[in-house]
Amino acid sequence: MTKTIRIISWNVNGIRAAVRKGLWEFAKKDKADIYCFQETRAKAEQAEGSPNDYFSYWNEAEKAGYSGVATFTKLEPRMIINDPENSDFYDKEGRMVVTKFDNFTLLNVYFPNGKRDKGRLKYKLDFYEHFLKYINELRKNGEKIIFCGDVNTAHKEIDLARPKDNVNTSGFLEIERKWIDKVIKNGYLDSFRLFCKEAGQYSWWSQRSGARGRNVGWRIDYFFIDKSLKNKIKKAFIMPEVLGSDHCPVGIEIRA
Repeated sequence: MTKTIRIISWNVNGIRAAVRKGLWEFAKKDKADIYCFQETRAKAEQAEGSPNDYFSYWNEAEKAGYSGVATFTKLEPRMIINDPENSDFYDKEGRMVVTKFDNFTLLNVYFPNGKRDKGRLKYKLDFYEHFLKYINELRKNGEKIIFCGDVNTAHKEIDLARPKDNVNTSGFLEIERKWIDKVIKNGYLDSFRLFCKEAGQYSWWSQRSGARGRNVGWRIDYFFIDKSLKNKIKKAFIMPEVLGSDHCPVGIEIRA
């Protein structure tokens, strides 16, 4: 018997602040099977009131109050990779949790920001290349890949409100966008664009100048799925009405 699995990804911009703004109330109403949170900036014990009907797996940055990801899942994975000791993806900035299920391998990732002064651009591009090599190795071993999170790059002009103003801004540099092209050429699909081709669909807005109210945003949060899963995906969506962060949740529903 097939089951539809609902997965939500959300850069919460600090999980303690998100909890105060209603994160767990949102999850209680939304009832997704899996939540992938990025930029948690906290330790697991600091996420007060977290739901007890989910397994939770954290990757915390060595630097306190920085970066970090957490995956909450009602489905118990058969394997979890969330620390350097059992992963060849060394990750002192707490940027990834891998959960392996029977029907797919899910990677919850907070990709680096290249910064406005491009001071971390090389680190970001190195991370991109390392990550693509990593998931391709998983796929060679027969795993069906889903990866989600804050990729920190808008892929096409349709994916941000003001593309011409941002061609020299990290997050819309040609070299960053070409990496997403490369991901797609490697057989991973941008799930949202399978269902929606419209402009004006964003997942992050600057906290300055009322950008969210005017919908002057960027789509930088994604679910990429292995092309072998294309016929399994039922829905992909963005939830701009959900507040609590400068990002909004994005999600998919997939048959397993």
